[in-house]
Amino acid sequence: MEFFQSLIQKQHSIAWFWVLLLVCVLNGKTTISASNYLVGLGSYDITGPAADVNMMGYANSDQTASGIHFRLRARAFIVAEPQGNRVVFVNLDACMASQLITIKVLERLKARYGDLYTEKNVAISGIHTHAGPGGYLQYVVYIVTSLGFVRQSFDVIVDGIEQSIIRAHENLHPGSVFVNKGEILDAGVNRSPSAYLNNPATERAKYKYDVDKEMTLLKFVDDQWGPVGAFNWFATHGTSMSRTNELISGDNKGTAARLMEDWFNNQKRVSENENPRRVSNIVQVSQTNHHELLELASSFQSTSGQPTTKYLSISRRVRSALRSADRPIFVSAFCQSNCGDVSPNVLGAFCTDTGLPCDFNHSTCGGKNELCYGRGPGYPDEFESTRIIGERQFKKAADLFNSAAEKLTGKIDFRHSYLDFSQLEVKKGGNESVKTCPAAMGFAFAAGTTDGPGAFDFKQGDNTGNPFWKLVRNLLKTPSQEQKDCQQPKPILLDTGEMKVPYDWAPSILPVQILKIGQMVILSVPGEFTTMAGRRLRDAVSAVFKGKVHVVIAGLTNTYSQYITTFEEYEMQRYEGASTLYGPNTLSAYIQEFTKLATAIVTGKTVEAGPPPPDLLSKQIGLLPPVVVDSTPLGVKFGDVSTDVPRNSTFKKGDTLTVVFWSACPRNDLMTEGTFALVELLQGQDTWVPVYDDDDICLRFKWSRPSKLSAQSHATIEWRIPQSTVPGVYRVSHFGASKSLFGSISHFSGSSSAFVVK
Repeated sequence: MEFFQSLIQKQHSIAWFWVLLLVCVLNGKTTISASNYLVGLGSYDITGPAADVNMMGYANSDQTASGIHFRLRARAFIVAEPQGNRVVFVNLDACMASQLITIKVLERLKARYGDLYTEKNVAISGIHTHAGPGGYLQYVVYIVTSLGFVRQSFDVIVDGIEQSIIRAHENLHPGSVFVNKGEILDAGVNRSPSAYLNNPATERAKYKYDVDKEMTLLKFVDDQWGPVGAFNWFATHGTSMSRTNELISGDNKGTAARLMEDWFNNQKRVSENENPRRVSNIVQVSQTNHHELLELASSFQSTSGQPTTKYLSISRRVRSALRSADRPIFVSAFCQSNCGDVSPNVLGAFCTDTGLPCDFNHSTCGGKNELCYGRGPGYPDEFESTRIIGERQFKKAADLFNSAAEKLTGKIDFRHSYLDFSQLEVKKGGNESVKTCPAAMGFAFAAGTTDGPGAFDFKQGDNTGNPFWKLVRNLLKTPSQEQKDCQQPKPILLDTGEMKVPYDWAPSILPVQILKIGQMVILSVPGEFTTMAGRRLRDAVSAVFKGKVHVVIAGLTNTYSQYITTFEEYEMQRYEGASTLYGPNTLSAYIQEFTKLATAIVTGKTVEAGPPPPDLLSKQIGLLPPVVVDSTPLGVKFGDVSTDVPRNSTFKKGDTLTVVFWSACPRNDLMTEGTFALVELLQGQDTWVPVYDDDDICLRFKWSRPSKLSAQSHATIEWRIPQSTVPGVYRVSHFGASKSLFGSISHFSGSSSAFVVK
């Protein structure tokens, strides 16, 4: 009896064993198919020429680069199924993506990886900073103020994107992706509220605000290394830095990225019982007499300029990849969304002459647009406004990062198509249809916005035009009656879509793309959607996917075609409507085509590739003069100190100190992945440790020459000493490269006298 009971129990146990094993296997299969992604992130320097080149964004010919606020980067993520699809998203600290850059990056990726990365699954997006070097787009209207094509601007971005993707590819490891959302209430306001109010009241009633306040964040976690990065999408313009700023800057989104990457790295070092980058035991000031520090500092006088190698500034860079090769670096990107009518100048727009609010409908002051400017939260200090708006985005991103719990699961998919937006048929229901138009800019385009007003007598809300400027327009290209009718009620200032000399002035072929990672859907749009336009597009795509999906708009992606408003906003012809190139039906066309892409993903069908955009590289004209030669006064070397810190000087946290060096044109060497400026802290008696460089917001590198044609120049380095600075002995160093009359490039460096920070 006991034998049979034992046998029964044994058989029962075996049965349960197989049941449990089957459950585990089924669960395992579910987990593998749903969440076993490969995750990789990468980042690379794309800081362009910090001298002479016009900045992209404000179209202000007087705004040329003259130094660096902090460096620009390309940041990439790759998410892949181990044996299936993969997607790449690259976020650029640049005004926008460029069709020509996208074409050349894809050519390089094909040469390196075959068909692994193509236009179908690679998205390249810009943060819309207006403080980066221009001249890298291929269409004439976008490179007029930069004196045409600037090869150096173009090359550094193409190189940086490629390198960021290579690094992300090489960092691919099993991992997970989490999504989280939250609101930021104080980082954007609507700069065209009169146009927004023209949208139907019933539609506006569905929303609490006239701009989108939601940030959507992806957190990337490597199975081996833990968190390795975060990308988020939030709508606010990159116009905290004004149209008169001449320092290269990632504006508020670049600031947020720098703050978050440094925050994570310092948190990691603390958790691993390492010293954070700027909290060091290098000099124990609490145990050291201030007089002794001064005596130590006095033994280090400024050095005369010294010849050096190209790689010294790279090895001395604070965040040098050479010092973090043992593990993937943490990459954080603050991506752009439907920012078309969203300004970071949250205090509102005021007249510079009276201090009163600008006219509501036209953003003018006494009928003139030139006096109406938006004010950021740090007004009148644009650098402080940039920091504040960046910090607000960073703090929300850090909160979302820490609390992210919803894991992305499911398949990776994508769809991409090229479309001719100059004549795209849009179905309106039944047999009725309308068309888009060849590109054209309205009169209100020239009025600019409250973030950067235009000139002359243009104003927003102009739906008639001016006879004088129409005469000027006709000298370039007289629009046909058909074009005028198509673009109504926009009065055409520049008929860019039909201007072909010396080559295309504006794009006709545009890419549309969807990337899907589980329940995350990214809409790659080649322009700036306004708030309500973006809401309509997101709603239309969400309706196709039906289930719970997170839909984000990635603005200014893959190419650039200016603005997209709603039909009702277009009627108002403010700046955004005047800059909606393809006429009043542009948004309807986008909704139609993105709905097709989403439907194809849901049904598993393919879409037509469409007509490819032109490659106009061979036609580009660049009129920016090259660097001819650099020189210094007789008896002075490159890198010599021109203006030193005071002898035996002591500075406090919060002070600003300035050192001026004899220098050379920064266009000779962009110092990619290096630095032009460095603050070093003395370790022991004779070792200098880098603590701040020109990728730090507190350290500004300014370059100037006494006159436009002078071969002599200065590098001014300003250090605003942070409250977190470790007391001790410091010095400021400068790296540069000079060009001889025979064209050879020689690198140099120099250092200031040492000083004490207490």
